[in-house]
Amino acid sequence: MAKKRSGEGPTVTRQAAKFLGVSVLSGAVLAGLALPAIGAMGLAAKESVEGFDEIPANLKTPPLSQRTTILDAQGGEIAKVYSRDRTVVPLSQISPYMRKAIVAIEDARFYEHGAVDLKGVLRALNKNAQSGGVSEGASTLTQQYVKNVFVEEAGDDPAKVAVATQQTIGRKVKELKYAIQVEKELGKERILNNYLNITFFGQQSYGVEAAAQRYFSKRAKDLTLDESALLAGIVQSPSRFDPVNAPKEATKRRNLVLQRMAETKNITPAEAAAAQAKPLKLKVSRPKSGCITAVSGAGFFCDYVREVFLQDPVFGKTKEARAKRWNQGGMTIRTTLDPQTQKSVQKSITNHVYQSDPVATAVSIVEPGTGKVLGMGQSRPYGFGEFQTQINLSADKAMSGSNFGFQTGSTFKPILAAAALEEGISPNKVYSSPYQMPYPDEVETCGRPWKNGGGDMVSNENRSEVGPYGMREATGKSVNTYFIQMIGDIGVCPVTKMATKLGLKPASGAKIDQVPSIALGTQGMSPLKMAAAYAAFANGGKYCTPVLVASATGPNGKSLNVPKSHCSRAMSEETADTVNTLLKGVVEDGTGKEAGLSGRDSAGKTGTTDERKAAWFVGYTPNMAGAVWVGGPGKDVEMEGITIGGEYHDKVYGGDTPGPIWRDAMAGALEGKPAPTFDTVAIAEPEKPKGSDKGGRGKPNKPNKPGKNKPWPRFSIPPGVIGGNDGR
Repeated sequence: MAKKRSGEGPTVTRQAAKFLGVSVLSGAVLAGLALPAIGAMGLAAKESVEGFDEIPANLKTPPLSQRTTILDAQGGEIAKVYSRDRTVVPLSQISPYMRKAIVAIEDARFYEHGAVDLKGVLRALNKNAQSGGVSEGASTLTQQYVKNVFVEEAGDDPAKVAVATQQTIGRKVKELKYAIQVEKELGKERILNNYLNITFFGQQSYGVEAAAQRYFSKRAKDLTLDESALLAGIVQSPSRFDPVNAPKEATKRRNLVLQRMAETKNITPAEAAAAQAKPLKLKVSRPKSGCITAVSGAGFFCDYVREVFLQDPVFGKTKEARAKRWNQGGMTIRTTLDPQTQKSVQKSITNHVYQSDPVATAVSIVEPGTGKVLGMGQSRPYGFGEFQTQINLSADKAMSGSNFGFQTGSTFKPILAAAALEEGISPNKVYSSPYQMPYPDEVETCGRPWKNGGGDMVSNENRSEVGPYGMREATGKSVNTYFIQMIGDIGVCPVTKMATKLGLKPASGAKIDQVPSIALGTQGMSPLKMAAAYAAFANGGKYCTPVLVASATGPNGKSLNVPKSHCSRAMSEETADTVNTLLKGVVEDGTGKEAGLSGRDSAGKTGTTDERKAAWFVGYTPNMAGAVWVGGPGKDVEMEGITIGGEYHDKVYGGDTPGPIWRDAMAGALEGKPAPTFDTVAIAEPEKPKGSDKGGRGKPNKPNKPGKNKPWPRFSIPPGVIGGNDGR
């Protein structure tokens, strides 16, 4: 390069020309430099050009974030969720008017130049130099597309977005090199298609398909001339030319686009004039994103699906990878939600508990044998307003549920019964079951024995509940002291192990306490987990983990791996059949009579906690299992002298409030479906000899187990036996 003479300095024009020459020779023309003045180039420009060859040659284009559609088991739409509202469409599905309009206003010489429009660059450089600011840009559609790729890659990170859009020589050089590569590899039509799918059109809409839906409630392929011109005009400044909030500015901009289309001979002057005379005629579809828009009260089911994607390793090895996949979207997720079941669940909830009631209810229904979650709803809907919540009352804390779950009361007793049966206790086992008694002095656990050092007492719900009782009658009446004597016999460890086999653990994620009071449901559990546990009784003793996602496809239509239900034996078939027999009696003539279904076998258990802060009914048929909880949604509410769903209750019991909710939800869900029967066992009435027993502790004898539908051997109270939350 020739040396300049002392005292000589290049003019702005000569400096610009010289810079352009170097850029061209390097294969890098810096188009559309948005800098205050050419004089600002100096050393920065020189260094940027020299670093041109060091820029990687391949532009890594991230998958475009799109809508994800969540479907029910029959293919009906539950909700659409997205971080960016976008639906990618091919160029053939975009109106020809739209293609012509965007080219006319953004890059009229698009089909005539390469990655860089040299005429446009010179024009912009000259005008910017004259104005001392940025009066005109000269980025081609290709360069704009590359810039949008940088922005898309930055996602919602403000710092990364700032870097992707900063007006520096370095970024423009990088943008330019990638533009050259893109022009070479993609060609004009694909560049135009990609640009129309990636660019932002305001009002939360990304890409022309979403924009057409947002402003005109139609497909991009159906856009008219004037509509296409309006959308093309928005791109330069989505806020300034927003037709919803700034219709006058948007109209002026639309008319300018039409004028440019006429000047470039894409339309005739007459067509332009006719289109310019038309009013905007918007038909706006408001953004509808997320689980808050879910149908049939399935907002929390939808949110649980999201949590599954964010937490299950099948969707990505790391938390970041799973979040990225979810945010990129473009998936179609078919779930296990049965629309008939969900509608029945929501109808029952609405009929029995009002949204504004001081308490709430949550209902979950699971299919035995598959783990499929068929329905999930609650009286406090998904949202941010009054009497709404974002806490899924059916779920554990880890899945956006309650921090501690809800004490289950007597609905935990069947888990104890199953453990006792597995330990060899007969359903005819009789305990004296007094109205009130102290907890056993010492009870075996999985570690150190529990000792009743404080003289803790347990009592039944009613003073008239005095034994002796056998297991069937004690279960039907929900006799607390019977089950405390039972856990005193077998110890705590078999019970906690049975709970674990049935997928039960506190909703907080902690371990179950090694204390005998767990027999009375002192641990906080979630309705979904309780429903899945009871489903094992209906499934011959096999527990299946709950699943909500049946299948999923990615943006390319290819199938994705999804979590599978894992089934394992929790108890013998004989034990399950015996529990079926016990719990069938609860709904036939026990505390759960109000929950009984007509015309089909059903079984279940009521539960009410101390001070009536929670009430439950958990029950099942051979083909569905469901759990209903009622209680304070955010803080404890003592349910005495309370009106729920317009009905006054002196005292709330598991049978009189959750029971009817369960009955109505299940009846509608099962309508038209087969009505199989349970396998049961014959349980003989126990003999009740006089006398009392002061034992109640230590390991029992283990009798032979019966065959299916055969009676257990009779057991009577040994001489000297004595016989511990509500029981309802």
